[in-house]
Formats: sequence, C-alpha cells, structure tokens
Amino acid sequence: MASFKLGVEYAHAFGHRGASHSLLFALACGASAACGARWLRTSAITAFLFVTLSAASHPLLDMLTDGGLGVALFWPWSDARHFAPWRLIEVSPFANRFFSARGVDVLLSELRWVWLPVLSLAGLAAWFRHRRPPVGAT
Repeated sequence: MASFKLGVEYAHAFGHRGASHSLLFALACGASAACGARWLRTSAITAFLFVTLSAASHPLLDMLTDGGLGVALFWPWSDARHFAPWRLIEVSPFANRFFSARGVDVLLSELRWVWLPVLSLAGLAAWFRHRRPPVGAT
C-alpha cells in the first residue's frame, strides 16, 4: 500500500479505504474520463458513467468484506467508515501473505461472491441480446 509506505495511518482520511474509496472520488474519476472522452473514442457521458460506476464498485465491494475499518464512502462530508449489512467476502491479506492458504480462501470467497455472479449476469445479458431480433426486423 502506497499510503503505508508514506507513513499514512490506516484509519486516516487518506489511509486505506479512505478518501480514494469515496463516492466523490468515483465522480472525480468519471469527470476525468469525460474530459478525455475523445482520447477514449467515446462520448463524454459514456466515459463519465462507465468510469464512475466502475470506480464506485470497488468501495461498494469493499463494504462487503469481513475485515478492516470500513469504507469512507461519504468523505469529505463524513470521516465515518461504513460496512454493508452483509459481510460475505473474506478480506484480503496484505503483501506476502496473499500467496498462502489464507490467500486461497480469499480468492475462493471472491470467486463465489463476486466473479461467479458477475459472469452469470454477463452471460445472461449476452444470451438475451443474442436472442433479441435486430431493430427493424419483422
């Protein structure tokens, strides 16, 4: 973690799961993407929505983990850290402990609670899209 290397404490507003996990940060990322929409070869609104939702998904998923101090979702208006009512995902160990039996448990937890549902929804969406007749076809 870069903040740890810089001496920023975990619980600090700029510590882990702090300001960079806020909805304001997600909106700022989206605004930056909208400014670079031409370079991204898309419309400003598409870039904004895609990047904002992508950036917001990270703290929302972190709120589902079973460790840490929570997520500063509403920073800078509140320094309070939040968790979801359901804490299903095992929190990832830091640094060299990731490649251990505990790390495997975390990967399996993420596979079960994040990746399998996402892939299932994406597969369903692709299936429905493929089944739908083209626009203008009778």
